[in-house]
Amino acid sequence: MVDPLVEADVQADAVRELAGIVDVNREHGALVARATANGLITLLQTLRDHPQFAFAQVMDICGVDWPERTIRFEIVYNLLSITRNARLRVVVPVEDGGSIPSVSSLWPNATWWEREVWDLFGVSFDGLADHRRIVTDYGFEGHPLRKDFPLTGYVEVRYDEDRKAVIYEKVKLTQEFRNFDFLSPWEAMTTLPGDEKARN
Repeated sequence: MVDPLVEADVQADAVRELAGIVDVNREHGALVARATANGLITLLQTLRDHPQFAFAQVMDICGVDWPERTIRFEIVYNLLSITRNARLRVVVPVEDGGSIPSVSSLWPNATWWEREVWDLFGVSFDGLADHRRIVTDYGFEGHPLRKDFPLTGYVEVRYDEDRKAVIYEKVKLTQEFRNFDFLSPWEAMTTLPGDEKARN
């Protein structure tokens, strides 16, 4: 039987050799490949179609905002190979106002993920046929998962049951600041029922 860790190392070395890969390492036990946007479609198609990799499914595409970096955004592709029982995370940097090739031609379900990234972060995808918003309202301005997005000054849309109409109103942050005690009840207990018998 093949040792899974040895097989994972062999696969990491194989991914490292592909064109467009900048770095491959393990983060929290997951195989992570950092790549460039140039040749991204070819890279992902190789990862999907080559039997050595067989990452047939894209499970998720999401964005990450790093406002302090020169290249602000990262697009993360979480790939799954069922036949090889393996996962791979491909991370591609994108500048603010920049774009990245759409992978919807490789995985049709990527359209939904790319629309979500566009809606929430403002990163556009070249070749994506549908750039409509998918999470926020149609008239919404801005991209709410950017770290510099203001928390006040915006309106929200909701259906008012009393008026029987859709209404626009200012965003309200109704939850007050609270201090949480993260100590679990079991850690706070110094003696348990029945401990007095053990001490006698």
